[in-house]
Amino acid sequence: MSIEVLDESGQQVDVRRLSTLSRFVMDRMHVHPQAELCIKAVDEATIAELNEQWMDKEGSTDVLAFPMDELRPGLVDEEPEEGVLGDLVLCPEIARRQGESAGHGTVAEIELLTVHGILHLLGYDHAEPEEHREMFGLQDELLAAWRATDDA
Repeated sequence: MSIEVLDESGQQVDVRRLSTLSRFVMDRMHVHPQAELCIKAVDEATIAELNEQWMDKEGSTDVLAFPMDELRPGLVDEEPEEGVLGDLVLCPEIARRQGESAGHGTVAEIELLTVHGILHLLGYDHAEPEEHREMFGLQDELLAAWRATDDA
């Protein structure tokens, strides 16, 4: 897998950890081993600009997902599709505030946003209640598995 993590946020994001987490999630979701992903950490002004430009929404947000080849999770007994998964843009400043508010800190919030973004790149959404349950349930499972291997 080709995973590029760029920190343009000025917040000292652990790019190696984000890359390892992304690889873990993509493996668990049976994404093709040659798939490509780019994650960029940016400041609040940059993500607000991207949010307005691409999503027609005013103000900043925590994470934006830009799927490329519309890859979907693979099945255990099937060869996954090869291609470019897409780009994630996340904002560590917002993650810090959200992490403090949630009581789990910045690193845990950045990890949550990374998993959330990858799931969006894989076609998951949370607009409808059933979609929300599925996506957030899967997000929780992936984060729990990550943290179990991370603590080992």
